[in-house]
Amino acid sequence: MPSAPPPRFFMPAEWEPHDATWVAWPHDKNDWPGKFAPVRWVYGEIVRRIAESEKTRVLVQNAETEKEARRVLTSAGASLQNVEFYRIPTDRVWIRDYGPVFVRSGGEIAAVDFRFSGWAKYPNHKRDDRVPRAIAAKTGVNLIDASDFVLEGGAMDVNGNGTLLTTEECMLDAEVQSRNPGLDAGEIETRLKNQLGATNVLWLGKGVAGDDTHGHVDDLCRFVNKNTVVLCREENPVDANYQPLNENRERLQGMRLEDGSKINTAFLPMPAPVVFNGQRLPASYANFYITNSTVLVPTFNDKNDRLALGVLADFFPGRTVVGIHSVDLVWGLGTIHCLTKQQPKG
Repeated sequence: MPSAPPPRFFMPAEWEPHDATWVAWPHDKNDWPGKFAPVRWVYGEIVRRIAESEKTRVLVQNAETEKEARRVLTSAGASLQNVEFYRIPTDRVWIRDYGPVFVRSGGEIAAVDFRFSGWAKYPNHKRDDRVPRAIAAKTGVNLIDASDFVLEGGAMDVNGNGTLLTTEECMLDAEVQSRNPGLDAGEIETRLKNQLGATNVLWLGKGVAGDDTHGHVDDLCRFVNKNTVVLCREENPVDANYQPLNENRERLQGMRLEDGSKINTAFLPMPAPVVFNGQRLPASYANFYITNSTVLVPTFNDKNDRLALGVLADFFPGRTVVGIHSVDLVWGLGTIHCLTKQQPKG
């Protein structure tokens, strides 16, 4: 009797056990003009929390950057025996978007190398685009070449059972930050299914105000278990987020999971608008990151901080839900989920 074919690769959910989390150490002061110094200490706290329960693999530019990172992490109390440094140069720190997407087949882990185009906006992205190949070479993980297709990690979220969430604003807009010109929704779905093992692609509409990526779903709506999402909700009817978030709520009501069941929806509040130098920033509690032992949630000195932490705590009773002060961090136009990339266990 012929042996059964091996299971196809698929992207596990973020709450499944990690072998490690990848981050890129901040090095470009232009990412946080006037706020670069405090951001390194926010990084120190993020890495400290991650390293409590899993390896933290830190990309650094060179020996000098590694020395600085070690100094900050030591001062922050991070467990350095759980931190590994990789001298892989980057342009920016947002490894969620340009790092490899790790997929699993049986006990095998592979890294998918999608093309990164600087969010179809920024020219300084060539080193970032090379990161998946460099990580695969240094770790020995098999590389799956998908470099003819642009996909950023923050543009999608999965439940690990076959359903993938993304947005039309990010993936389908042909005029603003167009990622894959000429591909329609059906062709994009085919690529997501082939490369990430998705069987069910769900399309939300627009992302949150101030989002420099033009609609990433990880500032908007996230899976917290295989049949439940948390969706941001704005209570102020004159706020720019009010109508788009309501429209996304209406879409979710009609959507179904891979098995045909309805999606359970819970709601995360939005903080009051965070503005710096006259620019609205993409402050959102949905940009949380799930480690093996904690859920790290951006907070903004806002009355809704505690409410958001409580909502997420209800869904992760086995993990500690921790707020990370992100008022300085979000000036870089991203927060915790944007800065992290999970590598699942095989």
